[in-house]
Formats: sequence, structure tokens, C-alpha cells
Amino acid sequence: MDSKASLLYREEQRRRYACGHRRSGTVREYLRVQRWQFWAGLVLKFLGCIILGLALGWQLMTVFDPRGWLHIEDVGGVKSGVAGWKWSQIKPSRNLVWYQCYEQYDCARLDVPLDWLDPTDLRRATIAIIRYNATDRTNYNGPVFINPGGPGGSGAWFVKRLAPYYQFVVGNNHDIISFDPRGVGATTPKINCWNASSTTTSSVLWDLQEPPVLDAHPGTIYDSYAHASAFSQQCATQLGDTARFVSTPSVARDMLHIMEKLGESKLKYWGFSYGTFLGTTFASLFPDKVGRMVNDGNVDARDYVSGAGTHFLQDTDKVMNSFYAFCHLAGPKACAFYASTPKDIEIRVSILLEDIRKHPVIVPASASSNSRPEIISYSNVQRLITSALYRPLVMFPSLAEAFAALEVGDGRPFLDLTSQGGEEIPSCESRLEDPTDPENPTPEVPEAEGSADASKAIMCSDGAPIPGGVEEFKTYVGKLMELSKSAGASMASMVMGCVGWKFTAKWQYTGPFEGNTSHPILFIANTADNVTPLRSALANSASFPGSVVMIQDSYGHTSLSCPSRCTARTIRSYFQHGTLPSNGTVCPADLVPFEPWNEDKKLDFALRELMKVPVFGL
Repeated sequence: MDSKASLLYREEQRRRYACGHRRSGTVREYLRVQRWQFWAGLVLKFLGCIILGLALGWQLMTVFDPRGWLHIEDVGGVKSGVAGWKWSQIKPSRNLVWYQCYEQYDCARLDVPLDWLDPTDLRRATIAIIRYNATDRTNYNGPVFINPGGPGGSGAWFVKRLAPYYQFVVGNNHDIISFDPRGVGATTPKINCWNASSTTTSSVLWDLQEPPVLDAHPGTIYDSYAHASAFSQQCATQLGDTARFVSTPSVARDMLHIMEKLGESKLKYWGFSYGTFLGTTFASLFPDKVGRMVNDGNVDARDYVSGAGTHFLQDTDKVMNSFYAFCHLAGPKACAFYASTPKDIEIRVSILLEDIRKHPVIVPASASSNSRPEIISYSNVQRLITSALYRPLVMFPSLAEAFAALEVGDGRPFLDLTSQGGEEIPSCESRLEDPTDPENPTPEVPEAEGSADASKAIMCSDGAPIPGGVEEFKTYVGKLMELSKSAGASMASMVMGCVGWKFTAKWQYTGPFEGNTSHPILFIANTADNVTPLRSALANSASFPGSVVMIQDSYGHTSLSCPSRCTARTIRSYFQHGTLPSNGTVCPADLVPFEPWNEDKKLDFALRELMKVPVFGL
């Protein structure tokens, strides 16, 4: 549930993304993309970070890729690209017609039925597909499909930026392929709950009205429930009947069609977070088409479609507890929020949160940074904590520094970390080409790692409607808060996004999630994952004979949150040879939170890049 579109961080993200306005900085850049509210995410949200281990380092480059990991051989049947390339320049086709794009990639737009269940329905969808070619053609092993999570994550966005690193893990004799799912990115029809002529401005202004975290103050849930209902009503005024055709089984059927158009008889697939639900759905619908499938960071399929899941929070507080434990273990030099015991650190965080709930920290305007005063509220801090749980290795040291500063009334490190300060909402000009232009029926949209509106549409299409009204939902939120003290209130936003949703999916698959696949599935789970716990992998695996669950002994969301040479080698062996580890195999992590990345523990370039990747949705 990476991932992760649950509008958890729409306030901060929209402010940074309005009209493409961004700031730089390693941690800020990481947060920039992670902040993608994943209720969706479910919440992705999702991804990248695979795990080449430390000592996998540059030696792997010569062992596995002696010809050079960025070397690209000519691939036949690809049309030349042009300067200033755009998706709209590719004419949709019922066969895969590849065009050179983004300098070293191939792109295509595949025309598919909008309604896979009704052959008489003549309406069509167009799927945007991207490919990074295998650099070893002498031992070519076919394409590996990637889904980054969400729901609503853009496969094109992730593969454009990360394909060489994914390929470095699975093997350079594989193509890396992904696509924008229905409603997302360059795929059409698009899901957009705002008028096309004012999308950015309207969504930014709307998200600035987002209510606080549900436990911030008494009665907040009523405002939040109304906010979610209002947005569902807004979507109903803008989305036509096509909103009924973005559910996961339709996307799984699209993926099968793409695979067949590639001339492949079996799917090779690596999905993260929500992408594991897509994988599980595919394996349930088309078990004889599974060639290799790695489901990494598993969404409990049955819990997800219930519409009121709770299992996703089972291990969330274990990840938060790791902050206390590893901060104490690291000592005061490495952890700015150190105390004499892990319990003392936990108490210190609780006291800080209660103080900020009543006395938010004010950061005065500054000519050099934030041009307006900023208020750091309880909700701001809770959302940062929730975000940090996805990537402890990357986020925990900075989180500790922000805590220590807030404790003495200094909010500037927090603003620096979240990039909230110093940015005005720009006056926005539409970045769409004229939507009324008959020569340009598919206008370009700004690239993004995912779509919040599509995320909501997909998630709400997949699950059962939320029963009852606000009082019943209040009871449900209480259960989530009991399951996770650290993030239950903020994570409730994942499900709240579906309050009042008006559309029912034409193809909604609610099970059975099972099948005797033509090749066994490899399920991967962390010891403690904040949104896709180990129990979800075990539950999914139980219904697929021959499948195995491999556990990475680390904290955070998906195996990508922490490097592990063991995990990287296991995934590579599975894709190259079909080899599965023993069920229950535990792979050690190469690093723990607060451990420095120094010269004694070099992370190779691929690992560094993948660890910076955003988590979209779940």
C-alpha cells in the first residue's frame, strides 16, 4: 500500500508541485515524492529501492554486466524519435508500435477495449507503455514488467528514472517494461476530478482546506468526513462512465494483452505494494500465464477488497519502535533525539506531540527561506512521522533532528526537511495544450509519479462501499487507532478517500484470490512493514500452491526500504533460473537505521538511487 493516493500528504505535496515548482535537496527530494498520500496508497504510494547490497558494490558491475550497464544495443522495429518528443505524437495502435523516446527508451500506445467484459462495446482505452531494452541480447530472457504501487502510480515515470537499476538486479538480459494503468499519466481516458482548464489551481486550493489528522482535536472526524464526501461529489460531476473501467482486474487484463502483443506466453513481473494486489489478481485470473512473479510488500488481497481493512496496520508500531531502539543503540552522536533508554525516547516523543497539539511551533517569516510565517501543528508532525515509517534508513536521522529542534521551539529544521517553508503558491498557467484543439485530442500533462484522483478511483472501484455513515466510520477509525498508536489516525485517510464514492466498477474482482500458477510465486515481506505487514504475505501465499515467502529482516515499506545483498541475489536467481528459496528464508539487511553510510559500507550507485525513490500510494 505503498506506494501508495490516499491524500495523506496532499497539503504539502500540492504546494510543492503546483505548476511544477520544486526545491532540491536529498532528503527534501525524497520527501517531495514520498509525500504522496497514499490512501490510496492504499496507500502506494511503490517504487524502487532494490537492494543490491553493500559489498555487491561496483564488483557486480563487472561480474554481471561486463559490457556496461548503460550499453544499449540496437533493437529492430523501433521508429526513430524526434526532438521534443511527446506521448501525443504516438498514434494509438492495436499492435505494439515502438518509438524511440526519452533518448534511451522505447514507448508505445496500445489501443485496447475499454470494457473487456463486453465485446460489443466499441469504446477504447489507450495504454501508455515504456520499455528499457536488455543490454545483453545474446542470452535474452524476455521482459520483466514493473508496477511501482499506488494505486495510481505511473509505471512510465518510475521506469524512465529507474529502469537501469531494476535491470541491474534482475539481469541485463531482461527488458524492463511498465505502463501507466488506466486513468493514470499518459494513459487515456484520464481520471481528473477537476475541470481541465483549471486542474492545478483548483486542486491546490482544495487541498489547502484538508482537515487535520483525525485525532488532532475533538470533532475533527466530522470535518474530515464532510471533506471526503465533498470531493467524491466533485469527482461525480467531472467523471463520466469511463470511471467504471479503471479497476484492478481491467488493468490485469491490459497487462495480459500487452504481454501477448510482445509475443510472450508467460508473464514475468515484479510488483511493489499495491502492485502486489495487481499481481495477485493477475495470478488468480490467469494462473497459467505466470512465468515469474515477485510480489514485494504485500497487500492482503481479501482485506483490501473489504473496503474497511485493518490488517495493514498490524506492524506499523513495530517500525516506530525501531526508531526508539536504534536511536538509543546509535547513541547521542548519531541520533539527535537520544535518551538513556528506548522507552525514554518514546516518552520524549509523546510529550513533544502533546505539547505541539496545544502549542504549535511558529516559524517567523524569513527573507532567506520562508517568506511567510509558518505554523507547525500536531497534524504536520504526525504526517511526517507516518511518512518516515516508509523509509527508516533514509528518514530516521533527519526525523530525530527535527524532533530535537521542535522540542526547544525551533521549527526551521522541520520546514527544511518537509520543504514547506519559503514557497508561495505560484500563479498557475495551464500546462495542458489546448484541450479543444482538434489536432491534439490527447493533451500532454506534467509528468508525475502518480495521480491522486486516479488512485482514489481505482481503490474505491476495487473495494466494497464503506458501510453506514460518519458514526460508523468513527467506530472504524477507533479500531485503526487502537492498532497503531503512531499512525492509525493519519492512515485512516487511506480509507476515508472512498467516502461517498459514486461509481461502481463494471469489473470488480473480490476473489477467490487463489490459483495453481504455472510457476510458483515469490512473496517478499519485511520483518516489520508499516503498511504491508508480513501477515499479508503469508495470507496471500497460502492460496497459491508452491509459492514461498521470503522475509527480509528489516524495517520499512517493501524490501526496497533497506539494502540486502541476500535479497538482491534471491530475486536475480529467481528471474534468471526460476530458483526459489526455502519457504520462510530470512535475508539479513545490510544496514540498520542510524547506521552511517561511510567508506567502510559503500552503497553502489544503483542502490543509492533506488533508496531515494518515492513511495506512491499504499
